[in-house]
Amino acid sequence: MGQNEKALILLSGGLDSATTLAIARHQGFECYALSFRYGQRHSIELEAAKRIAQALGVREHRAANIDLTSFGGSALTDFGLSVPKTGQTTPSIPITYVPARNLIFLSYAIGLAEVLGIFHIFIGVNTVDYSGYPDCRADFIEAFEKAANLAAAASAEGKGTFRIHTPIIQMSKAEIIKTGLRLGVDYSLTHSCYDPAPDGRACGWCDACRLRRKGFEEAGIPDPAKYQ
Repeated sequence: MGQNEKALILLSGGLDSATTLAIARHQGFECYALSFRYGQRHSIELEAAKRIAQALGVREHRAANIDLTSFGGSALTDFGLSVPKTGQTTPSIPITYVPARNLIFLSYAIGLAEVLGIFHIFIGVNTVDYSGYPDCRADFIEAFEKAANLAAAASAEGKGTFRIHTPIIQMSKAEIIKTGLRLGVDYSLTHSCYDPAPDGRACGWCDACRLRRKGFEEAGIPDPAKYQ
């Protein structure tokens, strides 16, 4: 699979998307990467994405500008909302959920993929060790793939069929980390924290930090991230 074919990977700068990129590369795809400036609380993750793209030999890395602060509704795009750091789980979707983010990101990915002649899209969604976001689920990905093939000119004209790949969707965070290390991912280049210090150190207590730390602990591997 993937030999001499191109793939577009959604690259956030975190360990999930870095591992997803490494998997696509391992499968033989020529990899392109797409990141987003969407009004998130910090640009540190974009700097991480750039480092990862360079380290894993991405053919081309683009960053698209989207202003999701105009909608707000999330602690990641509305500075009037605080990033939770209690570690308490609730039955409701966390305030760090960004409304329709993966729907928007994948739509942009299909648009760029059409221009580049790419029919394989990789996204690092996960439903095992994750924060409970509805747009990380397999049924959403399946529905989006169907919609993309109905909407895009490239598929309508018979040039190809878009496939959305989710290689880590059923992995635990520990399994993701072990897979990435086996494929040469340097996790010191990644960034996971929702609310880092100005110098880039992770807070250690937000959901993203907790999931990351738990994953490294369960994998029995030291976490190279720098914490406050």
